[in-house]
Amino acid sequence: MKIDHVNIVVADLERAARFYESVFGLSRGFSATLEGAWIETVTAIPGARAACLFLHAPDGSARLELICYEGNRAQIGENSLPHTPGLRHLAFEVENIETTLQKAREWGIEPISASVEVPFRVGNLGAKRLVYFHDLDGTLLEAAAYNSSP
Repeated sequence: MKIDHVNIVVADLERAARFYESVFGLSRGFSATLEGAWIETVTAIPGARAACLFLHAPDGSARLELICYEGNRAQIGENSLPHTPGLRHLAFEVENIETTLQKAREWGIEPISASVEVPFRVGNLGAKRLVYFHDLDGTLLEAAAYNSSP
């Protein structure tokens, strides 16, 4: 078993794609317009129509699906807070947290706090430093870096 992809619904597909490309180095892949009975059935949204774009990690290990629905959109709310139930954040392993934060700041995004060191080694990955911030649509993101030295 493997995870196929992670989906993020966005307000502006092109803007979101540029953000994930510039901050995390993802590259564009498959894109399509989602419409017809199948998307209406699976989403339970009559008349559902959306633009879809897959982004790929540089090493091909992960895919991120961005979807922008046409028409009415739900507003971002408490679901963006880190302590609410359900899928809460998407974590990216990065080479350098400060470089990643600088790229996010170029988009007008500030971290929720300074980066922190986890007070224990994370399995065989080693010491972990992380920081939370939101993307342009309020999705909670984590940038994490590991130091495998003792």
